[in-house]
Amino acid sequence: MRRIIVIGSSNTDMVIKSKKLPVPGETILGGVFLMNPGGKGANQAVTAARLDGNVTFVTKTGNDMFGVEALQLFGNEGIDTRHIIRDTKNPSGVALITVDEHGENSIVVAPGSNGSLSANDINDEVFETDPSDLFLMQLEIPVGTVEFVAQKAASNGNRVILNPAPARQLSDDLLCCLYLITPNETEAEFLTGIKVHDVVTAEKAAVKLRDKGVQNVVITMGASGAYILSGTISKIVPVIPVKAIDTTAAGDVFNGALAVAISEGNNLEDAVIFANKAASISVTRMGAQASAPYRKEIK
Repeated sequence: MRRIIVIGSSNTDMVIKSKKLPVPGETILGGVFLMNPGGKGANQAVTAARLDGNVTFVTKTGNDMFGVEALQLFGNEGIDTRHIIRDTKNPSGVALITVDEHGENSIVVAPGSNGSLSANDINDEVFETDPSDLFLMQLEIPVGTVEFVAQKAASNGNRVILNPAPARQLSDDLLCCLYLITPNETEAEFLTGIKVHDVVTAEKAAVKLRDKGVQNVVITMGASGAYILSGTISKIVPVIPVKAIDTTAAGDVFNGALAVAISEGNNLEDAVIFANKAASISVTRMGAQASAPYRKEIK
């Protein structure tokens, strides 16, 4: 089975579900508090594992109770944890999340040990892969580490998928190493300067990214679906409409599921259809990793 090597962040999410999101200076009384495992890298790794992917996860946790618990949870999901690093200087990452009654959220992340994951932490064994294996990354770890991995993996013939979240400026040297980039509308605008709000503007942004060297582009557009631009496809794939109660990890579930479908040899359109189904299920549940579905639920 093809491997999916996820390299990224691991956080503990502290979530408050309230009637509305506070505005600056406002205190809202009332709500429900939850503490869940999260982090974009971890969310995508757990999603891929639950959907029967063969997952190796590379991250850096603090030498604290959050790090110990995360390592145990990854093992319980069947994830290869041999390359996870323990940071003796920095605490594990933490995210503070507020979710309103419509499922919209506001998030602040303290990266902690995620911010110190460097190229030197990733040993050569991680790259001893079959060319059919793929790498999946996000941007809650240093961009320099992402560039190092992308360049080394691409030179080995591996496909590299980048979920460019949270939005940061990316070099052309990184973009030209990517098999696939998966921004949402906001991230696509940040990377291209084109405000994405429909199929026409999504195509313009995707073309601009492809002109920078990315092979394929998928722009996620929430309830409107996901726009695909590849060598043979330019279209939007709709989602199954559901009542959302928490959108916190929808993008992460989408990316983890997308990686699984691609690793199984599906074409990009079928992979996006599969990923849309997984994301639609996730927004009907509270939590980040807790919302990731299992394969039988997709079927």
